[in-house]
Amino acid sequence: MPHRITNKQWSDFEGQGFVRLGKITGNEELDGLRDRIDEIMMGTAAVPYDRMMLQLDSTTGEYEDMPAQTTGHKEPTLKYRKMQQLEFDPLFLSYMQRSLFQDICERQYGNDRKISVFRAMFMNKPAGQGTKLPWHQDNFQDMDKPPVITVWMAMDDATIENGCMEVLPGSHLHYAPDDPTVFLSHDQIVEVLERYRPVHLECKAGEGVLLHNRLLHTSGVNPTDQPRRAISVCYMDGMSVSDQGQTYSVVFGDCALQTDEVGIAMARE
Repeated sequence: MPHRITNKQWSDFEGQGFVRLGKITGNEELDGLRDRIDEIMMGTAAVPYDRMMLQLDSTTGEYEDMPAQTTGHKEPTLKYRKMQQLEFDPLFLSYMQRSLFQDICERQYGNDRKISVFRAMFMNKPAGQGTKLPWHQDNFQDMDKPPVITVWMAMDDATIENGCMEVLPGSHLHYAPDDPTVFLSHDQIVEVLERYRPVHLECKAGEGVLLHNRLLHTSGVNPTDQPRRAISVCYMDGMSVSDQGQTYSVVFGDCALQTDEVGIAMARE
């Protein structure tokens, strides 16, 4: 597996807002992550559910019909849409602390910086279901230093047929809506599709993509008989502060989370 991103990859990322990282996890680790996420969904994993945000998928495929995302386990089902705070699971923490991701963070935020995760989450389009994600940017403006980069990894093959991500290369450099926190309107979608050519990010299981948070993207539903699961980790400068004073888990640098003797992710003193 790669330990560093190449200069060519970084240049492509800066220019188009995304770059393929190739396979970033081995089959054995991937199988372990799949098993663990199923355990978390079924409520049998030893994780702090009271600190994790979970959201069930919609039954209609429409974004506005989704239940609220709240802390705590909801029910034993494989039809969760989203789970956040995966850094509190030791297996997922180990995944997100690999040297490749530290190298990417150092390129973006500088060497010897404390790095936090703005959100470390599982994204799911359950078999025969899934919710359409409208065109938008992950442009978080309630931070004094908004996060810029996200590493996304396919846990299953992501295809056009099962609702893979679709992006507009270059849109991170030029597109700035009046309100960056909402989905694009019909007129805005017409405008951006005249300016940028969409690209489907089909990926094999275990392959990763580095994404700029201001890159416009969307995804569809999954009518197939297999789930389309993914891990998405948004990294940010560890000194960044939110308008609400919220704190975030440190994963690189001083006081980074580590796994203790009983397998619980906790802050290093």
